Amino acid sequence: MLKSYLPALVFLVLGVGVGVAFTFANSLLGPKRPNKVKSEPYESGLPSDVRKSFRFGVSFYLVAMLFILFDIEVVFLYPIAVRLEDIGTFALIETVVFIVLLAIAFVHVWRRGALEWK
Repeated sequence: MLKSYLPALVFLVLGVGVGVAFTFANSLLGPKRPNKVKSEPYESGLPSDVRKSFRFGVSFYLVAMLFILFDIEVVFLYPIAVRLEDIGTFALIETVVFIVLLAIAFVHVWRRGALEWK
């Protein structure tokens, strides 16, 4: 049983080891020139002195939701692409229907101007 988990365990140990090694190397070899601007909090492309009442435009959230929606398409298509020969023709037809529906949704969103950044 341990042999089946050994490759995953080696991969995990190597991943953590490389991450720790790079972090340690950065702290030793990286430049250390702190100043006031570098130590200020900064997130999402906006300085931290933005008022609490600041609001993002609706187009920002719409583009973010559309990105997630069309990104999830890949999550559903990848397993089908890998095992299509085993699943059969029915899965191929369902996948084509899924892609056509997503294409229709994409064209609809595009024509409504939701992808234009204002």
